[in-house]
Amino acid sequence: MTPKEMAARIVRHGNLIPCKTAFIDARSPGSDQKENFTIIGSGVTESPDQHVHIRQTPGFNIGAAGQPPKCKNSLHYHTTAEVFFVLSGRWRFFWGLHGTAGEVILEEGDVFDIPTGVFRGFENVGTDYGMIMAVLGGDDSGGGVIWAPHVIEGAADYGLILGENGLLYDTTEGDILPDGVNPMPVLTDEELKNCPEVPVEGIVRNYVARYWDVMALASKKPCKVIGPDALIKDRPGFELDLITRGSIPDANYTTDFDEVLMVMRGYWQLIWGGGETVLAPGDVCLVPAKLGRRLAPSRTGEASLFRVRKTDDPAGATGF
Repeated sequence: MTPKEMAARIVRHGNLIPCKTAFIDARSPGSDQKENFTIIGSGVTESPDQHVHIRQTPGFNIGAAGQPPKCKNSLHYHTTAEVFFVLSGRWRFFWGLHGTAGEVILEEGDVFDIPTGVFRGFENVGTDYGMIMAVLGGDDSGGGVIWAPHVIEGAADYGLILGENGLLYDTTEGDILPDGVNPMPVLTDEELKNCPEVPVEGIVRNYVARYWDVMALASKKPCKVIGPDALIKDRPGFELDLITRGSIPDANYTTDFDEVLMVMRGYWQLIWGGGETVLAPGDVCLVPAKLGRRLAPSRTGEASLFRVRKTDDPAGATGF
């Protein structure tokens, strides 16, 4: 693989292109300043304006959300996995139909694997613009987002209607639903009964991994963060691990599936048979299967890197 071919598989943090109209709550007060990024795969955006950096999917999607302080992402759930790690800032995650079942504060590097079917939202509670990175299960990420009924109903007050085709229509710009397309139906009371209100101990104990705990466990060998025998025991269709300066592989290695590298801290040199490059914090790289590669920090100081790999597990329901 040539350096030019590898460069096409790298999305630099500084080159990320946001979409500010990605979802139905794009005008709802408190959620109207958030930015959505689709990095690998088309993700779950509802807007035709969303820029997709790399359309090829390795069995899962990579995205990100960027928000200023006090900005929220409205309550929703997915039918496949949604795994977050905090790249920058301080974030409050909350869950349940009305966001009152529980909440947890996550710091930089913390990982949250939210079970499918659980309504979830998040808010930047830091003092600066922050970003969280997301891994979404499946090539098509389960087909989209399922919103809490009050989110869909509230968005109509600001002119936004979500069609049952998964696309947004802006009535303030003269949009109307196309012939044969109905508004997205809200979940019925019976369907809402199947959405669990999980107590905080059930979520934090089983689905949160704290960065400095993971760093300690990765001091001599890669730490398995998500997987059947990992800190978070789940089978979302992919596995997540963390490597550090002390746990990098000693020699070139290959993988049977494509591997996504997501830099958390430090600068990492990626070397392969056709060249080399340096990955910076927030950079995302899609390395093809069967390609020998070697990783090493290129500077002194803290260095950590998340790796995501597809597994043979189906990308369906997770948790519980």
